[in-house]
Amino acid sequence: MPFPIAIYTDCGLTLRTSNSEEEKMQLESFTLEELLLTALKSEIESRDIYKKISMAVSNALLKDRFEFLAGEEEKHREFIEHIYKGKFPDREIKLPDKTPVPLPEVKFETEDVPLSEILDQSMKAELAAHDFYKALAEKFPEDREVRKTLLFFSSMEMGHYQLLKLERENIERFEEWEEFNPMVHIGA
Repeated sequence: MPFPIAIYTDCGLTLRTSNSEEEKMQLESFTLEELLLTALKSEIESRDIYKKISMAVSNALLKDRFEFLAGEEEKHREFIEHIYKGKFPDREIKLPDKTPVPLPEVKFETEDVPLSEILDQSMKAELAAHDFYKALAEKFPEDREVRKTLLFFSSMEMGHYQLLKLERENIERFEEWEEFNPMVHIGA
């Protein structure tokens, strides 16, 4: 089952479900409110998944990394909420059950899903968030501060992607090693 990867282009956001299949998504077809609520929902879900992963891993360094990522997503949520309240002061924030903007989700229903697979899903979500924030920044051409902050978020999401990529590579090495040497954790 292919997993969508978002790629920013000059004409909008492209979701790629395989190397050859692309589906163009124009952010112009969504209202600013829908986009901000999508960003809020995405940040909350990312924060929650990173908290869940941090509680599930036993490695203290890895636990710290996921707690850090959860904290970053919370800061993003707070800023997006601030923008929303500024643009829509009379409206209550009501997150949709399903966002209208198709961004990748990180899911693992069972505890036996390899951590490398969860990291791979998280990386794809971080790439999509990078592209989404870059495109969303274009919705604020006259608000320099908001635009710059969204572009900074875009850059941070790419940093999150790089961090997750490094951790995934390390985890994959250990998962492979454990398959060949099940005694690897004895005495650890």
